[in-house]
Amino acid sequence: MIAPPRSAVLLLLPLLALAAASAHGANPLHHFCGTTGNFTANGTYGANLNTLLTSIVAAANATDVDYGFYNLSAGGSPDATVNAIALCRGDVGITDCRSCLNDSASEIALRCPVQKEAIIWYDYCMLWYSNRSIFGTMETSPGYYMWNRNNVTNNVDQFNQDLRNLTDNLRDRAANGNSTRKFAVGNATAPNFQTLFGLVQCTPDLSQQDCNGCLVQAISRIPECCNHKQGGRVIFPSCNIRFEVYPFFDASAYESPPSPPQSPVSPPPPPTNNTSTKGKDTNSGRIALIITISAVGLALLIAGILCICLRSRRMKKNLEAIPIDEIGNAESLQYDLNTIRVATNDFSDANKLGQGGFGIVYKGTLANGQVIAVKRPSAELGQGDQEFKNEVLLVARLQHRNLVRLLGFCLEGRERLLIYEFVPNSSLDHFIFDPIRRRQLDWERRQKIIGGIARGLLYLHEDSRLRIIHRDLKASNILLDVEMNPKISDFGTARLFVVDQTQDATSRVVGTYGYMAPEYAMHGLFSVKSDVFSFGVLLLEIISGQKSSRFHNGDITEDLLGYAWRSWREGTPSNLIDPGLANGSRIEMLRCIHVGLLCVQEVEADRPNMGAVVLMLSSHSTTLPLPSRPAFILPSIPQSDIASRAAVTHSNKFEDGQTQESVNEASITEPYPR
Repeated sequence: MIAPPRSAVLLLLPLLALAAASAHGANPLHHFCGTTGNFTANGTYGANLNTLLTSIVAAANATDVDYGFYNLSAGGSPDATVNAIALCRGDVGITDCRSCLNDSASEIALRCPVQKEAIIWYDYCMLWYSNRSIFGTMETSPGYYMWNRNNVTNNVDQFNQDLRNLTDNLRDRAANGNSTRKFAVGNATAPNFQTLFGLVQCTPDLSQQDCNGCLVQAISRIPECCNHKQGGRVIFPSCNIRFEVYPFFDASAYESPPSPPQSPVSPPPPPTNNTSTKGKDTNSGRIALIITISAVGLALLIAGILCICLRSRRMKKNLEAIPIDEIGNAESLQYDLNTIRVATNDFSDANKLGQGGFGIVYKGTLANGQVIAVKRPSAELGQGDQEFKNEVLLVARLQHRNLVRLLGFCLEGRERLLIYEFVPNSSLDHFIFDPIRRRQLDWERRQKIIGGIARGLLYLHEDSRLRIIHRDLKASNILLDVEMNPKISDFGTARLFVVDQTQDATSRVVGTYGYMAPEYAMHGLFSVKSDVFSFGVLLLEIISGQKSSRFHNGDITEDLLGYAWRSWREGTPSNLIDPGLANGSRIEMLRCIHVGLLCVQEVEADRPNMGAVVLMLSSHSTTLPLPSRPAFILPSIPQSDIASRAAVTHSNKFEDGQTQESVNEASITEPYPR
């Protein structure tokens, strides 16, 4: 590290009286010195920064009720104003919080002695200052990754689904926090009897929407940094997430934060001088107090019992009595439970076709010889009822050769079953991402799959009696029949639009990160154009044969959209094409890449609708507009950095040209300033 000028060190001497080590560790996890400009060490900005850092440390040491969040400014003139945010991890006690902020204030002065903006992260806290306004603003750059060196070896898909469910749950809880605390921890059962622990946190100055959007972006980075890993972190200035297969936070953090203190009770009247009534008044007060406490306790007990009973009753109704009248005409599709048990050999493991976040799918054979696929949602999943009704209500009324066909359903007791036509070739992801099976998909078949998916989406958006937004279009939700015709499946998260409706919003973002449009992932806004974005990602995956989250190009790994855009800008889009596609029209392949880039444009209004997409894919006389930059582009990462397993690792260079070395026994760090 380059030694700072002596004057800069002297400027912050009051902050350097530190213990040799602290409970959170003497070394920061990471730091970043900004590139917005430098200040003169003895100037006004430097003096204001010194005052500000001193004030943060003083504020942390002065209060007994510490929420672990500080937002301060120093300086009057715009050119010399310094703004700072300091945040301690939500499960950290006052003493460790103070110690961490003390260390942060001194260490950031040493590492970034003359920069007008800097941020430093420790395990227990972070400190960020800038010459611009940063309060109430969501910032996801710069950021960095860390991951556990141990891999998940079995049931990787189920582990990823359990992780997704846990992080989504924690995200909702943290985003709904108050202005002093947006923090949540929890655990979930993972495969092989493991327990998965998770932590998420936002700076409390963010709105609910911005906290949710920040965490959505952080969670979406997990497949890129920590795929198949037993633990990992994604850390931004405004939010951070972490997961491990071991407990890493204080167990008391499971409890809700203490409620604000109640209004003080009025003091009792002053005692009289009558000594004969003094004892009697005292006894009467004690008796009244005991009676009051007993009455309040009894009332709380009765209220608790009623709440439990009502909740149990509600859960029972959800599981056993989904109203048939809501399903309407679909009632004629109802199957008997015993019929399905016989068909699937009582849901034997030998008949299991696959398992996902919604439940397990079994293969079955009816008495007439018809082969079926039975989706059996888990009764423990809180969102299973709504997804079940969605599929019955929507899919039963949709008929198209490129949509999976719902044959019926079963509702008996706790069982809720969906019966589909059996599609023998599994899903598209089993082919397109497998280096061996991918060879079965020549250009003619891939073109057929692309066209079929596009026509199926066009039917959902414009040609059916209903307007359906799928919201979870991805390779694993495209089934392939015996002739490799694509069939869109899994309508559990789909939404129905009324006539002339163009957009809707939700506080519960569902779907798969990597396929989500930016307006949906960050703000919950969805429309036909959010499905178009997902289609564009899927189209580029089919052309390249690689997942959107990891595109390997020699020694470089980056996200697929970023590589596709860079290749387009450099005039080499053919680099994106799967090398196995030796035969086939290069012009058609390049046209598909062009259409894919049009679909994933960052601005929703710039994307074509599915009618235009089908026309562009089928007509070579249609002139295609130039695409603009896609959303969610990440920088390229040398493969050697990703493969590193050393305990001490060197990160990529920052924007300012400095290189950061980080030490961590359990994880590896990968920064990605954007």
